[in-house]
Amino acid sequence: MKKVMIVFGTRPEAIKMCPVAKELKTRKGIQTVICVTGQHRNMLDSVLESFRVTPDYDLSIMRENQTLFDITQGILSEFRPVLEAEKPDMVLVHGDTSTAFAAALACFYLQIPVGHVEAGLRTYRIDSPYPEEFNRQAVGVIARYHFAPTAAAAEHLIREGKRPDSIFITGNTVIDAMRYTVREDYTHPELEWAGDHPLIFLTAHRRENLGTPMHQMFRAIRRVLTEHPECRAVYPIHMNPQVRRAAEEELRGCANIHLIEPISVIDCHNFEARCHLCLTDSGGIQEECPTFGRPVLVMRDTTERPEGVESGVLRLVGTEEESIYRNFTELLENRAAYEAMAHASNPYGDGNASLRIADILETGRCDPWTGSGGTPGGVSAEMETETE
Repeated sequence: MKKVMIVFGTRPEAIKMCPVAKELKTRKGIQTVICVTGQHRNMLDSVLESFRVTPDYDLSIMRENQTLFDITQGILSEFRPVLEAEKPDMVLVHGDTSTAFAAALACFYLQIPVGHVEAGLRTYRIDSPYPEEFNRQAVGVIARYHFAPTAAAAEHLIREGKRPDSIFITGNTVIDAMRYTVREDYTHPELEWAGDHPLIFLTAHRRENLGTPMHQMFRAIRRVLTEHPECRAVYPIHMNPQVRRAAEEELRGCANIHLIEPISVIDCHNFEARCHLCLTDSGGIQEECPTFGRPVLVMRDTTERPEGVESGVLRLVGTEEESIYRNFTELLENRAAYEAMAHASNPYGDGNASLRIADILETGRCDPWTGSGGTPGGVSAEMETETE
């Protein structure tokens, strides 16, 4: 029996890896071991509870005011004995977090094969997003197998010199997650407050946006909401004290925006399904909202998800106040512009990414146990067609 260990530690990772864990648990030929680092503590626990996933190991590395040094050092120190005790045949990491980077590095030191879920996303600007762009490129160097969500992500990996037979286009597992979270009978006090008014869903937390960019973002949003009292906006504020301080200074007292505490993944996905449009600097929401036909204004200077911009469902608006104000206003006042984004196609898959990953692992199409590397041309036309 093949032993696969899944490692994650943040809320976004958990949302995207819990469907993989649940699918692998159904496979008789795979022993699945789940290890969480606890990089995000409360937010991680909430997702685990929502998906009813119980870790076999919890490294509990989170510390008050933790730095990137603390996270990386803690994972390297605490993860080593777990790897040495379990001796997995493969370790799956996800995306671009410090957990993914440090866990992959630990595996490299112990010569344990790494499979990278959500591989191949790139901006090719090492500081944008920071530190995620470095993390995902570094994991890509270490990983033996790459589970790319889209054909464009796979092309990045091929251009970087990765073996084509090590790359598998699967779709994005976040679409799978929504099968567990979105409910027709969902209710929430904030949705009742919004009623029939257009609901604007807002998230903002990125490290590189702290300071002046975030203040500009919030000022633009306040201007638009003040000019459009018919709208209702909900902003679950991130736990970062700098984010909270900026939000308090710029948004507090605006009558048609509610600043609320962080919400569960179930709440988040159901808010996305019911909103009129979303403003965010998040990565995952760029993939989630298109599932529901909700336009997304991405408050960043770069995105590693260009497929959404190319398909028309995302619009990259930067962090300058006037750009956000202009684009936000247009989508509220220009029905044609709104409809063009709302009816764009979702490029991120069909909700079967976890099934594809499990099939590949179970059937040995990527086979770290013999080093065969799977079928020639892992980037197959058949799989590419399935996820377009």
